[in-house]
Amino acid sequence: MTVRRVLLVVLAALCVLPSASLAATPKTSLIDIEDEVMCVTCNVALNIAESPQAASQRREIQRLVEEGLTKQQVKDRLVEQYGPRVLALPKGDGFEITVYLVPIAVVLGLLAAAAVLLPRWRAARRRAPAGDGLDVATLDEADSARLDAELSAFDR
Repeated sequence: MTVRRVLLVVLAALCVLPSASLAATPKTSLIDIEDEVMCVTCNVALNIAESPQAASQRREIQRLVEEGLTKQQVKDRLVEQYGPRVLALPKGDGFEITVYLVPIAVVLGLLAAAAVLLPRWRAARRRAPAGDGLDVATLDEADSARLDAELSAFDR
């Protein structure tokens, strides 16, 4: 009796799970692709481009999606047609990897500079004399009297 229940549960689970053919071909859409593709005339991402060429590329992508091509297959077809400049993201090999590495190196350099300079700034501030930065002792008698008179006007 228990074996039958287990078999029934396994059979029900298999009916609910999608078939292997559906799992093997991930579905894509125009919206999923157009932010990763550039308009070849505007040189901006296709999802924000407003030109006749952009509209033509969108129609081409929609046609390829309707044919059942995957996201990578659509991008490969676009590269065949327009060249590698149609991709918004570089491939990640050779010189194109610098697009990723340079910003990371700049951020790390700035963090290292801050780690070195911040303690120095704090130490210099601790060594500086306390006060508000005004050196009242350099005022002569007339200026000091005038300053006191001006400030007393605000005390009322």
